[in-house]
Amino acid sequence: MDEHTPLPGASVLWAGRLVEKPEAPAFEFQSSIMVDKRLALQDIQGSRAHVLMLGNQGILSGDHVAALDAELARIALELEAGTLPIDPGAEDVHSFIEGLLTQRLGDTGRMVHAGRSRNDQVATDLRLYLKEEIPKICGVLKETILSLLDQAETHVETLMPGYTHLQRAQPVTLGYHLTAWCTGLERDLGRFTDALERLDECPLGAGALAGSGLPLDREATARALRFSAPTLNAMDSVADRDFALELAGAAAITMTHLSRFCEDLVLWASEEFKFISLADAWSTGSSIMPQKKNPDFAELIRGKAGRTTGNLVCLLTMMKGIPYAYNKDLQEDKEALFDSLDTVRWCLGIFRGMMCTAVFNQERMAGALVGGFLEATDAAEYLVQKGLPFRTAHETAALIVRDCLAQGQGSISERTLEELKERSPLFEEDIFKALTPAACVAARKGLGGPAPEAVRRQIGTLRAKVSP
Repeated sequence: MDEHTPLPGASVLWAGRLVEKPEAPAFEFQSSIMVDKRLALQDIQGSRAHVLMLGNQGILSGDHVAALDAELARIALELEAGTLPIDPGAEDVHSFIEGLLTQRLGDTGRMVHAGRSRNDQVATDLRLYLKEEIPKICGVLKETILSLLDQAETHVETLMPGYTHLQRAQPVTLGYHLTAWCTGLERDLGRFTDALERLDECPLGAGALAGSGLPLDREATARALRFSAPTLNAMDSVADRDFALELAGAAAITMTHLSRFCEDLVLWASEEFKFISLADAWSTGSSIMPQKKNPDFAELIRGKAGRTTGNLVCLLTMMKGIPYAYNKDLQEDKEALFDSLDTVRWCLGIFRGMMCTAVFNQERMAGALVGGFLEATDAAEYLVQKGLPFRTAHETAALIVRDCLAQGQGSISERTLEELKERSPLFEEDIFKALTPAACVAARKGLGGPAPEAVRRQIGTLRAKVSP
C-alpha cells in the first residue's frame, strides 16, 4: 500500500461514520498495536467471558456462543504456540482479535462486540494483565528481601560505621544496614499488594461510558474473570487509571530504594571505602584502563530509576488535563506503565544476583570505626545516665571532642580519666568500656536499634511479613 493511500474502511472498527479515512502515516500515529499486543491473551480471556455472558442472557444463540468460544480458544493456542503472528498493521490488539474472528467466522465474528466498547475492553484487559504481572513482581521482591535478610543474619555482629550526611556518625553493624534496606523493600511490597487489591474490579460491560441497553450480567462476567466485583460506575470504569498511577508510583518508589542501595554499593566498592567486593560477573572493566573493576550494574540500576520517575510524571501529566470519561490520551498509559513494571522487575533480579555474590571486607569496615569520634553520642548518654541533662551532656561531649582535636587525638578514649573529669566529674573508669564500638552497638538494644539481639528481632518480624 502506498503510504498516502487511505486505509480501507474494513480494516478498522470505527470506519462507518467517516467518509474519508486516515492515511497510512496518520493511522500509524494513532495505532497502539506494538504496545498493547502483550494484552492479546487477556483480550481473548475477556472476550470469552463476555461471549458466554451474552449467551446466558439470550443475546447470542448457543450456536454462535459455541463458534465464537471455540475460535477464540483456537486463536489463543496459535498465539501461545507462535504460529499466529500479530499483525503490526492492525490498529490495536482488540481490532486484531475481532478482525480474525470476522475473517474466520463471517457475521458470527461480528457479534462478539455486542454490549461492550473498546473503552471498557482495554480497561479490562489491562487489569487482567496486571493481576498476572504484579504477583510476579511481588515474588521477586520477596526473594530479594529474604536473600538480603539471610546476609543480614550472617552479619548482625559485623561492625561498621553508620553515616549521616555521608559523615561517620555512630557505630552500627552491616546486618543492621541491610535490614534497613529490607524494611524499605517490605513497604514496597505492601504498595504493590495494596494496588493489586484496589484494581481487582471488572470494567467489562461499562461500554463507552454509559453501559449498555442490552440485558448484560456484569456480575457474572466479573465472576468468570475472577474479579472480586464489577466496577461501580460505568463512566468511572473507563475514565479511571488510578491503578496505573498507583503501580507507576510503587515502581518509582521501589526503584528509588534500589537506586539509594546501589549508591551505597558504589561508594562501598570504591578504593576509598573498600567495604565490598562485587563479583567479577557483576562488574565490568575499562576499555582504556586495564586495572579498573567498575560497579556498572549498580550504576545502571541507579540510572534506570530515572525512567520510572519519568514514567510516573508522564502518567500524572497525561491524566491531569483530560475530561472525566474516556479520551484517546489514555492510550498512552500502557507504554509508560509497562516500561516501569518491566524495569523494576528486571532491576530487582539483577540487584539480588549482585548482592548474593558480594563479599564484604569486615576488617576494612571495622577499621573505619577508628577516628571520627563515633562514640561521642555514647559519651553524652553516659552522662545522661549519671543524671546530667541531655543538652548539658551534649555540650560536654562536644567540648571533649574539641579537646581531642586540639591535642591531635582521634577518639575520646585517648583522653585520660583525669582529663575527662575536667569536663565532668561524673566520668568514671567504666567510661572507656562504654566507648568501644561493640559496646556502643550493644547498648542500643531497644526497638529498632542496631544491637545484635534487636536486629535479630527485626529480621524475624520482616521474615514473618514476607514469607508465604
